[in-house]
Amino acid sequence: MSMLAFIPSPSDNGIRIGPFFLHAYGLGYVVGVSAAILICRYLWEKQGGSRDLVYEVALWGFPAGLIGGRLYFDITSYAQMQQESNGHWWGWLAIWDGGLGIWGGIVFGVLAGIWVLKRRGADVPRFMDAGAPGILAAQAIGRIGNYFNQELFGKPTTLPWGLEISPAHRPVGYLQYKTFNPTFLYELIFDLALAGLLIWLGNRGKIRHPGLFSLYVAGYAGFRIFEESIRIDPSHRYFGLRLNFYVATLVCLAGLTWFWRIQRGGGWPGGSRPAGDATPADSAGPGPPSPPRKVKPTRQPSPRA
Repeated sequence: MSMLAFIPSPSDNGIRIGPFFLHAYGLGYVVGVSAAILICRYLWEKQGGSRDLVYEVALWGFPAGLIGGRLYFDITSYAQMQQESNGHWWGWLAIWDGGLGIWGGIVFGVLAGIWVLKRRGADVPRFMDAGAPGILAAQAIGRIGNYFNQELFGKPTTLPWGLEISPAHRPVGYLQYKTFNPTFLYELIFDLALAGLLIWLGNRGKIRHPGLFSLYVAGYAGFRIFEESIRIDPSHRYFGLRLNFYVATLVCLAGLTWFWRIQRGGGWPGGSRPAGDATPADSAGPGPPSPPRKVKPTRQPSPRA
């Protein structure tokens, strides 16, 4: 069947400037992180927070996320990592060839950010809500790197937006197909839509902290359940389903449960405060004690004559 239209894949996975070669995968993450910082800074300052705190969290959270994401990929896709690096000792570090597990990146990045926030005495739940839309934007932009690497696509399709994949990048058993589901594009659109929804919910001021972050966890994981059902890149499978399908299912259920607990007043210390309250965004604690309230002495009755 001839294709009426399709999305062509790029001929190279980067841009050459003189003697230097800029990998699109790495460039996408730099742009994505920059966007995340700008969005988080805007939402944090809107609540009276300091932009310096946003920069400090990013300074620690971004490299921690890269390390966590690569470690997750190395552990869960060891054979693929060895194949892509041709057995070189530095293969476990070669993030320019792709291979970042989002679950490891989120866990390591968030833990590093929480560590910074606790050291600075900031309101951790409130900051997590301010950061969630930016994280989604970074993930969306980062997916463009998968497009340049011709990786992480889905099953063959004849839809007009099918992604053309060169024979060298087609998995075994799919060499006869030309176009595939562009899962990177599906996720990019979903991430940006969810980010917009979280910002809208945050502006309404009715969700307790860190409820927006828990919705990010549940929403993104929920989408990954769908995505993992159509991806055909190499993966460990159990009972016919991909490993990350099970991970996404567990994370989605955990996120929904977490959101439910937060809205009931649990799930995080201080998480019972609604998003629109007047508590300073980066307060270092309860603050100095208020001066004692002057009590007007009551008039004593005169003794009876």
